[in-house]
Amino acid sequence: MSGHHRPLRHRGFTLIELIVVMAIVALLTSIAAPRYLRSVDQAREASMRSSLAVMRQAIDQFAADRGRYPHDLQELVAERYLRALPEDPLTGRRESWVALSPPPDDGLAAAGVWDVRSGAAGRSRSGDLYADW
Repeated sequence: MSGHHRPLRHRGFTLIELIVVMAIVALLTSIAAPRYLRSVDQAREASMRSSLAVMRQAIDQFAADRGRYPHDLQELVAERYLRALPEDPLTGRRESWVALSPPPDDGLAAAGVWDVRSGAAGRSRSGDLYADW
């Protein structure tokens, strides 16, 4: 009986089993990916709105304290109204903010930074241009 050997069974997965598992993973990924990407876009837009609100508040505070608008956004940093210019979350750069001059009918000097917008091209989820925020 010592000459009778059992055939060795290799343990592992068959090719069909691996393909089925990969198909299931791909299906789950295709369901989850759009939701994840949408949440990333929502977070960027919320971050941009927050940065715009902080910069606009600093501009208003500067104008109330000094009686004029800042010459540029860097003056807000130099005068300690902001610690640093925030990074535009849509472009990834600090230099992409667009400074807007005050309207001519404003009571303060008609020069300087009156408002700030994002320099990002494109539209938000609501369809608004980023440059209009």
